[in-house]
Amino acid sequence: MRQTIFISSVQSEFEAERSMIAEYIRTDALFARYFEPFLFEELPAQDVSAQKAYLDAASTADIYIVLVGERYGYEDSEGVSPTEREYDIATENSAYRLAFVKDVEKRNSKEEKFKNKIEQDITRNPILFSTIDELRNNVYAALVHYLFVKRKLISGPFDASLHPIASLADLDKNKIRRFVGLAREKRKFPIQYSEEHIHTILSSLHLISDNDEVTNAALLLFGKDVQKWFISATIKCAHFPTELMSKPILSQQLIEGDVFEVIDGAVDFVLSKIDARVGERTQSAQADIRYELPIQAVTEAIVNAVIHRDYTSTGSVQVMLFKDRLEVWNPGRLPYGITLAKLSGEHNSIPVNPLLARPVYLAGYIEQLGTGTTDLINRCIEYGLREPEFYQNENFRTIIWRKTSNHDTNHDTNHDSNHDEVLSNNKSNENKIVYDEEINTLSNQVRRVVLALGNAQLTREELLDKMELRNRGNLRERYINPAVEAGYVKLRFPDSLQRKDQAYYLTRKGIKLLNKLKKLGNN
Repeated sequence: MRQTIFISSVQSEFEAERSMIAEYIRTDALFARYFEPFLFEELPAQDVSAQKAYLDAASTADIYIVLVGERYGYEDSEGVSPTEREYDIATENSAYRLAFVKDVEKRNSKEEKFKNKIEQDITRNPILFSTIDELRNNVYAALVHYLFVKRKLISGPFDASLHPIASLADLDKNKIRRFVGLAREKRKFPIQYSEEHIHTILSSLHLISDNDEVTNAALLLFGKDVQKWFISATIKCAHFPTELMSKPILSQQLIEGDVFEVIDGAVDFVLSKIDARVGERTQSAQADIRYELPIQAVTEAIVNAVIHRDYTSTGSVQVMLFKDRLEVWNPGRLPYGITLAKLSGEHNSIPVNPLLARPVYLAGYIEQLGTGTTDLINRCIEYGLREPEFYQNENFRTIIWRKTSNHDTNHDTNHDSNHDEVLSNNKSNENKIVYDEEINTLSNQVRRVVLALGNAQLTREELLDKMELRNRGNLRERYINPAVEAGYVKLRFPDSLQRKDQAYYLTRKGIKLLNKLKKLGNN
């Protein structure tokens, strides 16, 4: 028998969202087999009071979904809204409760109190959303997780599957702590970090079962040793001097770690190989850095590859930089119902790995769920680049064209002259990079620190913003410490590392390296 899903909210505020959820469940090939949504407005006229009818339905529902927004709604003689009445009776009858909270600037005081009540009651929720597409993706992830942990599905999405051996002890508490800090800063994640709250945090993300069994997604996101469990969950990076995938290869790197670490590492690799111009300090005390490709587009392409890839494949994500383009490959195919043609326009996007996608969004790596390819296209066009291209063969492939592409004939000369910060990666530059030993052996992270600091003295927050880093928890370990050890960077207060007013600046050796990097970028 199909299980009943009771959809509860202030009807007038969430009319479109309620209708979307019901239609989505009824038309989805998977959900239609297991669920039947209930909307009060679809009830036929009957000889009972409206209040009794919806409370009876809420009391017998298997799953209760509540949408929390700005308004509390109509209040009965005791000052309680129908939505809260429904929530209470669903709770009394042990329904599986899912709460989705709209991110709004101002909420009715009673609705805020109701939201707080839900947060205290439900460890796996609430889930924040801003758009109807985000809500759809969040409902999808939550229902797939429900089916799997309730053993309704023999097999399900890879990321939602419970790992047969791993346990909570295989997750890194520091990684969870860093994620929560990012998610609270970027997306108002409602749960504060503490070791006592780890179960609540993971439950709210649908990453563990009610019996504390961990999902594959939990290991990919927060595992102490991710490659121990998933050996191909890596990114292979390569830099080629021509437009062909052939030797010599200027640089190669295999990036390992959790989802956030491989994304950061791959983005760093690309940014260290493309041209960057350090601007003049005409507008402020800090000089701006403009990379040849938009950082956001590079990040979007790599994030999409990581969260949409087929993790059952033995292949890895590949990031390849050519003279005329950046290519990002991931093993796997487009989700059912999505075609290449749809990627350039508005389209519903259900991630292949929904439990991976949401934490990556919460950490600020993507602007919103479901708009990855359109955001990528728009950023490249705004940057004056040719429109990116997508291909589906045995792998899915994204191509971002560089400014130097011979095919880049779409832009008028006036537009190009206004973007003279984007530098061509010509043959002479490649030769200089190849034969300059210091530049050639420089790590991606140290290069970014040196370019970001320039001739300024920057605090931690200023440096993070300048580098557009999203995973802020490892700035010192991955970026600052290597630059200090190499003699390029000094700390303002070397004996007091935790000072809030700590700042960083280039040494004489660092300034020489900066000038060399600027010279290579401006020739």
